[in-house]
Amino acid sequence: MDYLLTEEQKMLREMVAKFAKEEIGPEARENQEKGIYPKDVIKKAGELGLMGVAYPPEYGGSGMDFVSYILAIEEISRYCASTGVIVSAHSSLCIDPIFKFGSEEQKKKYMPDLCSGREIGCLGLTEPGAGSDVGATKTTARLEGNKWILNGTKQFITNGAEAGTAVITAMTDPEKKARGLSAFIVKTDTPGFKVGKHEEKLGINATSTTELIMEDCEIPEENILGERGKGLKIALVTLDGGRLGIAAQALGIARAAIEDGIAYAKEREQFGQPIANFQAIQWMIADMWTEYEASWLLTYRASLMKDRGLRYTKEAAMAKLKASEVSSFCANKSLQIHGGYGYTKEFDVERYLRDAKITEIYEGTSEVMRMVIAANLIA
Repeated sequence: MDYLLTEEQKMLREMVAKFAKEEIGPEARENQEKGIYPKDVIKKAGELGLMGVAYPPEYGGSGMDFVSYILAIEEISRYCASTGVIVSAHSSLCIDPIFKFGSEEQKKKYMPDLCSGREIGCLGLTEPGAGSDVGATKTTARLEGNKWILNGTKQFITNGAEAGTAVITAMTDPEKKARGLSAFIVKTDTPGFKVGKHEEKLGINATSTTELIMEDCEIPEENILGERGKGLKIALVTLDGGRLGIAAQALGIARAAIEDGIAYAKEREQFGQPIANFQAIQWMIADMWTEYEASWLLTYRASLMKDRGLRYTKEAAMAKLKASEVSSFCANKSLQIHGGYGYTKEFDVERYLRDAKITEIYEGTSEVMRMVIAANLIA
């Protein structure tokens, strides 16, 4: 599908693929098994400009487009889905809302450190009682003089343990329910802000997934992001882009599963010949690649629409839905090709299957994606 890409996009993809294979791949399995955050890799990614691919140079970014960013996430995730989502959550969920809704002063203050990777970002949106239902947010922010006082707990926050800057949603006008939600930029070393429980997970174990706890956390009045009461809009717009980051992560996992499955099928012999010669194996490979390319095209289309300033909510949901379910499909089929060996930790395919599942859940479950798609079609 290179014919759809510009020369600049092809060059970036080649560069990231080389970086991922040489720097990320060799330590991916150990990091996943031991739950080690890939600090050195993230630092190198920052030096290569991969932590702020799609943002203007004046704010510390690489000045490329969103399609380029998606290509980078896929290549990184091909070798390590954990590293892929670290970069995706950092860029899509923290930098992007600051870039889209922040004041000029906020952009200049926060984006350079984030885009360079000197600092990691996260989004504090989900709560114990507010997952898909953002309007059920219990975290509050009250204005006292020239300070906002935040109280509440966020849950399942990717990059929660490493983030230096967080975008936090909180109710400023609870009586207005969803219309009373606002967003804030919070430095994580602010008194009253702390990291809570670290979740133990099925997959993507080289990432931190934590609680964020705010107890009378005071931030300056000017740290409100956008307008008061516009937090729901900020969250929804942010998630549109974030879903494409997860689609790209899912594509990377799917491609890893397919490529490993093909390589194994060519090497593994039964009945005196490679199992790749058997039609049953060939059909699995054909189905996997067809589903992968369909997902890639959906993701590319939505990313191109974002680059062109078009509304892409439905298209992002379609891409995320398809890519995430295809990721699990491909990982499962590849494990089947590997047979008994696929069920062991001798091969990476069991990790792909565990990593793939979360792409069907975070940043909107498959069920929510179908709701979004249907709502846009029926409206």
